[in-house]
Parts: sequence; structure tokens; C-alpha cells
Amino acid sequence: MAVRERIKLCQICNQSVPVLYRVRYQEDGDWAFVCRDCWHKISQDNPFYMYGGTWKAAKVKK
Repeated sequence: MAVRERIKLCQICNQSVPVLYRVRYQEDGDWAFVCRDCWHKISQDNPFYMYGGTWKAAKVKK
């Protein structure tokens, strides 16, 4: 099986990272993909925080 590399940027800091977290962090906010560093900052004591999954750059192509 081949591994396909994909690119996506953190929607807060615009860094390209291999793993992003899909989250909501504002009361009426849409889903956002954020890196680990930004994820730690926005999830701390945030009553509107909601986790929605993990995105990985390396995906096995079946």
C-alpha cells in the first residue's frame, strides 16, 4: 500500500504540521483544524471547546 502525503495548515497559526485536531472553540464557531500547540491554548478552560477528530497528513491509500 502506498502512503499519500497531504498538506493542511493550522487555521490559527498557519503552520503546516503532520497532525491537526478538528475542534470548535467559540460559542457559534465553525469547525477548525488546529495544530497541537494551538489546541492546547484554545482548549484550556473553554466551555465552548468540542473535539471532532484527528487529521493526519500521511494516509495509507488502499
